[in-house]
Amino acid sequence: MQIEVKQNIHVSDSSAVSRSVYKRYLKRPMDFILSFIALIVLSPVLIFTAFLIHGKLGSPVIFKQKRPGLNGKIFTLYKFRSMTDEKDDNGNLMADEVRLTKFGKILRSTSLDELPELFNILKGDMSVIGPRPLLIKDLVFFNEDQMKRQSVLPGLSGLAQVNGRNCVLWEDKFKYDLMYIQKITFLGDWKLIFQTIIKVFRKEGIHSEGMATAEDFGDYLLRAGKTSQAQYDAGQAKAKELLKL
Repeated sequence: MQIEVKQNIHVSDSSAVSRSVYKRYLKRPMDFILSFIALIVLSPVLIFTAFLIHGKLGSPVIFKQKRPGLNGKIFTLYKFRSMTDEKDDNGNLMADEVRLTKFGKILRSTSLDELPELFNILKGDMSVIGPRPLLIKDLVFFNEDQMKRQSVLPGLSGLAQVNGRNCVLWEDKFKYDLMYIQKITFLGDWKLIFQTIIKVFRKEGIHSEGMATAEDFGDYLLRAGKTSQAQYDAGQAKAKELLKL
């Protein structure tokens, strides 16, 4: 399933050609090589983490979720599981703050839960650097400008992540994403890679204030009075239909 993404970004400076060459021909091979090397080097960490998750949270060890990727094409994102499957009396999953255990918080604070996304990069679903792959129920609320972020492969990390991660306001996330896709360069990507490593070690921006996990875009719009209840309900219904495809 693919959602059409319109892009109208004009780049006119003298380095436009070199940027285009990197973006078209060099970025993907670099992603493949880096993810391949990382999977080999980090394989003991991956195996040990999987063993701990199985013991602490049970099976499955890998959490799979459909996310919108390049041009809105839906792909399956892989992460290490960090929550339990606790449900209420009606069979619905409990709130995130209930299901997120102390062990799960450690996985998230160290970003170990993100490591399986290296397989997504190896497959070509993602890039090392790019706008983070958001939820389908976020995508349905994007306006035309916000949809431009889907014109490139989503990334393991990106400009928004090194500028606050989950603590960044939604408007700023989109601003950083659009800034990135207008100027994708080799040196810029490597700068973001090193900044990401520093952020991970400092454990910065893991949680939004007062929330166990990041707030959904639609929930934010409704809470901030930027969409009506009817529009919110329609968006949620559309997201559920897309997830069935």
